[in-house]
Amino acid sequence: MHIEWTTFFIQIVAFLILYLLLQKFAFGPLFGMMEKRRQLVKDQIQTAENSRKQAEQLLEEQKQALQQTRKEAHDIIEQAKQTSSKQADEIVIAARAEADRLKDEALKDIENEKNKAVAALRSQVSAMSVLIASKIIEKQIDEKSQSELVETYLKEVGGNV
Repeated sequence: MHIEWTTFFIQIVAFLILYLLLQKFAFGPLFGMMEKRRQLVKDQIQTAENSRKQAEQLLEEQKQALQQTRKEAHDIIEQAKQTSSKQADEIVIAARAEADRLKDEALKDIENEKNKAVAALRSQVSAMSVLIASKIIEKQIDEKSQSELVETYLKEVGGNV
């Protein structure tokens, strides 16, 4: 194989000229376009990363807000339970006080009715005693007749009371 040096140098010069022309007119814009594309992809990745971080932050904030809301709901429920328990206790205490008051009134009414009955009985007994005494005075009877008379009046008094 024989190398022709003149052709070889011409080919090298043509190659260098072609390379310089490609460098200036093709590679420059091509590499510039590729650099722009690389920067665009890098910016999109950065934007996606920022969006992901914001989404995670919002998710964490929502979790905290939800947890806070649950805690507040639990506190409200506990407060309602305590309030209802207090109201139930107050209602029971009021009912007991009312029952005691009604019982005291009933006992007073019973005592008053008893006193009225005793007074009425005393009045009837006094009237009967006077009646028996007047009957005894009217007729003098022996002891046996007097017993029968007393028993008869006692039966009458027992029937009236």
